Amino acid sequence: MPKLDLSQIDIDAGTSYPGKLAETVSGRSWQALGDVGGITQFGVNLVFIEPGSASSLRHYHLQQDEFAMMTEGELVLVEDDGEVVMRPGDCAAWPAGQETGHHLVNRSNKRAAFLVVGTRTPSETVIYSDIDMMVTDAPGAESNFTRKDGSPLTADQIGDNK
Repeated sequence: MPKLDLSQIDIDAGTSYPGKLAETVSGRSWQALGDVGGITQFGVNLVFIEPGSASSLRHYHLQQDEFAMMTEGELVLVEDDGEVVMRPGDCAAWPAGQETGHHLVNRSNKRAAFLVVGTRTPSETVIYSDIDMMVTDAPGAESNFTRKDGSPLTADQIGDNK
């Protein structure tokens, strides 16, 4: 059984969110454990969230299942029905197509971490609950961020007033 050495796996950061929307996740980083281990049918990432940051904008997936398990610190799970504190060992699951917008927010003064596992599908649509935005992914194409009706995002929405 191949054991992964976390100390030897790169920690990545960044986002494809356009403009000011990227600020929400400026303190998020991750280790792509599934990729390093050669996993192709689902993704596995160890995600780190610094104080004041979030895992993502609040969203749900149309084609992909998502599962998270806390491994370090404390995060607040924010969903449509309210908020709940998540600590090491706590888990949450979101089946594909379930219209429950969610994200994890670090309101503590220490770094927190969680393991996230999700389906890998050739295409995907993600809907963002709190803003008029969705993203579609298709094979061989870059992520396409639009309004929920498919029209382009506005400069005001993304803070791109150039």
